[in-house]
Amino acid sequence: MSPRHRARRRRHRPLRTSLFTLVAAVAAAFALTLGTGGGQLVARPSATAPAAGTGSPSATAAAPPEASTRAARTVGQAVADAGADAEGAVAVSVLDLGSGVTAGSELPGPDATGADADGSAPAADAEGGATGGGHAFITASIVKADILAALLRQSGTALGAAQRAQAEAMIEQSDNDAAGELYEAIGGADGLDEANRAFGLTGTTAGRDGYWGLTTTTTEDQLRLLRVIFTDESPLDADDRAYLQDLMGLIAQDQAWGVSAAAGPDGTAKLKNGWLSRSADGLWAVNSIGLVTRDGHDLLVAVLSDGNSTEESGISLVESVAVAAVEALVGGGTD
Repeated sequence: MSPRHRARRRRHRPLRTSLFTLVAAVAAAFALTLGTGGGQLVARPSATAPAAGTGSPSATAAAPPEASTRAARTVGQAVADAGADAEGAVAVSVLDLGSGVTAGSELPGPDATGADADGSAPAADAEGGATGGGHAFITASIVKADILAALLRQSGTALGAAQRAQAEAMIEQSDNDAAGELYEAIGGADGLDEANRAFGLTGTTAGRDGYWGLTTTTTEDQLRLLRVIFTDESPLDADDRAYLQDLMGLIAQDQAWGVSAAAGPDGTAKLKNGWLSRSADGLWAVNSIGLVTRDGHDLLVAVLSDGNSTEESGISLVESVAVAAVEALVGGGTD
């Protein structure tokens, strides 16, 4: 199926979340490899992590290393439990804007080609980048947030009426025709790659020949993109960021699944989702990125997955992993 396929109407599916227990030991200050489940988790302290607040928070000091180590332990174990039955690969990165603590985990899936002999994922360094061939995920429609950020960087909020209508359709309804038009407007793959260099994305490569949905990325890069959108550590000005944030808060109800599940009943979310059936094998890539507010915490969350047998199973996995990571970070990783 082409990455330009039309987004289909769907109902928000109820969350199915696995229970998890926290472990009390950590193998090293910044990394801990799980057992046969193949999970690799790594603490990712940020040099200038943004502070909590509404709108676009300002930068603040980095989280203490021990807080990030604790976050790595709790988030990693929670995600390993939540993703124990994953059919393919799944990865998550989460950043608490108030504390500056960031952590992530990757489960490479049963058919991982880059796994070590013991089945674990390739190691990641302390800055969150893969050092041994970490899994690259296709973006599907989450790249639409990136396309609009690139367009705003070029044009600012002085977009014409036609482009504003296309931007709103692309984000709120995940309209693919609008995405194709705006992808061309920013210069296609070359334009997106150039914007992503300015945004600090180091592991993202734009899809060629107009196939924006085949852009490849990592959860770490998606956190960097979310910081461009939701904090003032950004080449976008305040009006540009507010415009994109507002659109991500107006997602059509039938597409409001994903990281929004981690907000809980009293929280809020601004997000963009992506879903795509690969033509080669019929398996699904299902992704979700956004800002989640839960229990007084503002969190940036990115979950990427592939190898799902159905769209529904991918959504259930993404939601379960998002909830597990956020609950672990809020409840046990930032104290």
